[in-house]
Amino acid sequence: MAKSLAGQFLLASPTLIDPNFSRTVVLIAVHGDDGAMGVVLNRPSGASVGEAVPSLEESADALEPVFIGGPVQPSSIIFLGDYIDPSDAGLLVVDSIGFPSPDSDVQDIQTATSRRRIFAGHAGWGEGQLDAEIERGDWITEIALAHEIFSDDPEELWGAVLERKGGSYALLARMPLDPSVN
Repeated sequence: MAKSLAGQFLLASPTLIDPNFSRTVVLIAVHGDDGAMGVVLNRPSGASVGEAVPSLEESADALEPVFIGGPVQPSSIIFLGDYIDPSDAGLLVVDSIGFPSPDSDVQDIQTATSRRRIFAGHAGWGEGQLDAEIERGDWITEIALAHEIFSDDPEELWGAVLERKGGSYALLARMPLDPSVN
C-alpha cells in the first residue's frame, strides 16, 4: 500500500464507467493494508431524512436529503458530522469533521455537531483493491477541504473539485457526460 488516503477525496475518472461511481466524489475515511472505506458526497437521494428515516428526525434536519453513500450495505445509515468538540468524534477525517463512535447515542449527534449529513450505505474496497484502481487510472486523488464536504450544491462538487485542482483536470470538469454529443 502507498500512503494512506484517509481524509482525501477520490474523484471518479471520466473513464470509470461503474454507474455507482460515475462522476462521484468520495471522502475516504479509512485506508490501510486491509482496504478502504468512504462515503460518496455528491449523490443526494430523492428522499429526505423525514421520509426515509423518520426515527432520525430529531437528530438531523427532516428536510435534508439522505445521501447515497455507496453501494456497500445500502440499508445501513452513516452519520458524518462537523463536531463542535472534535474529541467527541469516533473517527476524525478532516479538521473537525468525522464519524461518531459506534456507541454514540443518535440523539447526542445533533448537539455534538454543528452540521451533519446522513448517508445510506458506503463505498468500500478490499485489500489492495483501491490502490489497484488508482494505479489503473479509475480515480483522481485530491486534498479534501472541509467546506466542500458539506457543499450546498453537491451535484456540482465533482466539477468544482476538478476545477480547483486546475490544469488538465479543469478541462475534465467541463467535459460532457457523453463527449460524442459535443
